[in-house]
Formats: sequence, C-alpha cells, structure tokens
Amino acid sequence: MGERLTLPVPENLHATYAVALAAPPADPRELAREQVARLIRPPLRDLVLGMLASPLLTLDLRPAAEFPPLPMDLLAAYGASRAELGALSAASHLLAVRAAYRPGWPPAHEWAARAVAGAVGTALSMPVVDGFTPQVLGRDRLERSLPGPDGTVRLTDWILLPHTGGPHGFWFTTNGLARFGLPELLTENVPPTLVEPWGRLLNGLSRRLLDLWVERLHADELPVFVDLPEVVSVGLQDVAAAQGIEEPMLREVSVRLRLDEPQGDAPAVLTVLAAEDGPDRLEHLCAALFGPS
Repeated sequence: MGERLTLPVPENLHATYAVALAAPPADPRELAREQVARLIRPPLRDLVLGMLASPLLTLDLRPAAEFPPLPMDLLAAYGASRAELGALSAASHLLAVRAAYRPGWPPAHEWAARAVAGAVGTALSMPVVDGFTPQVLGRDRLERSLPGPDGTVRLTDWILLPHTGGPHGFWFTTNGLARFGLPELLTENVPPTLVEPWGRLLNGLSRRLLDLWVERLHADELPVFVDLPEVVSVGLQDVAAAQGIEEPMLREVSVRLRLDEPQGDAPAVLTVLAAEDGPDRLEHLCAALFGPS
C-alpha cells in the first residue's frame, strides 16, 4: 500500500448555469452587470464584475429549443418544485452563463457564474439551473451559497451526496468535488443504519481533501500533479466546517483512499475505505467519530 496518491491537475475548470427566460432581455450582459452591482456585496462584487468584463465568462442567449433539453427528471429528483419545472418547460429562451478559471482558491469560475446567473434570475423572477449537479437553485439557497465578506462558503451548498440502494447496502458518490478539480468520492455497501452518519463523514472528508488540495496549488505556478496522502484524517471540525459552523471538539478518525482510474467514459474516483480492514469497519468509524448511536 503506497503512502501518496498522485492526482493530475486540470489546466482549467468550467462552470455552467442556465437561466430560464419568459422573454429575451435586450442586452443580457448589461442586465447582468447592473444586477450584480446592485445585488452582490463586495469583495465578491469586484471579482464577479471583473470576470464579467473578461473573456473568462460568457453569456449565450438563445431560444430554448436551440439548447439540449434540460434533464427534467433529474431536476425533479434533486428537489425542483412543480412551479419551477413549469417555468423551465414554458421558457421561450435560455441564458447559458459559462465561466472558466484555473484550479485553486478562490474558485472564481463557480462563484462568478453562479452570481451572474442568480442576479439575472432574481431580476426576472426566473429559475436558475446549476448545470453541474444538475439542480434548480432557489433564490435563498443561491444567495446563501455565495461567499460572505470573509470569503468562506458552506461546502454542502456546492456538493451533493446522492446514494442508491443495492443488495449489500448503499452506494454513495459525491457530486461536486470535480468543480474544484478533485475526483469525486465513492463508498460502496454502506449499511442502511449508517446513511446519515456516513453522509456527514463524507462531507467532512470532502472539506479536508479540498483544504489539502488547495494548499498544494501554488498561485505563482500551477503544478501538473498533486500528491495527497493515501490515509487521511477527518474530524468533527471538518464535518462542522463543511456546514459553515464551528466545532470545538477535536475527535478524528482515519480513512484510506484508493484512486480508481477512469473506466470508459466514467471519470476517476477516490474510493473511501476504512484505514484498518475488518468486519463492521464502517460502523466502528462512525461510532468513533460521532459516538455510539
């Protein structure tokens, strides 16, 4: 068993959001600029306006029929309301907001694209679709997900933890770490009684891995590869930080990561395993971190 995992660093990361429109605005870029200046607080406002004035952020306004159909079934499965689905179906036009940026912090491509799409959607009272998830972002959630004056965000506003049942338990896969250039996390055969605590543990692990990843992405020169430890500690403080809160207790457990290379069209993933193998290993991890149920 090796001690390090070597991960490739993408040259650029991309974000895509769609705003459903009942009628096309005369000048979407000017509308976006006005609404960002009115609705977004500094210092995020300056970052967004800078991206909006650059070729790194593009606005593509077209009749809805000229875009690929939106995945209505998935949007409904991820919580879209009947009213939101109706507005998407009735939209005459879509505004695609796309941004690109290098890996690292801040994730300017995501912050800027989401802020612009949200500002336009708020101005026109129309729904915004996160193309990565995919998910309809309500106004409150969208505003809450953007960084405050101190530049911090709740990671749980940027990743999802979908899980599906199987004959030997639940299959978890994160959906959102790739926004930052990392592989998604995978765990197989999670017992039904651990769905809630294992989801919390994966949120904390995502936060810890993102911190390790960003530390290694130097601002002056982007590396081609980054080494991460194969065995990673995740603690209650990481779980709390993923939710934007603080936790004074320092309790931690260790997990082992296995890099599974791409299979066909499927991207590489990091499979999460107990650092020490054995029966009931996931139960022991959750009990050690969160206390006995």
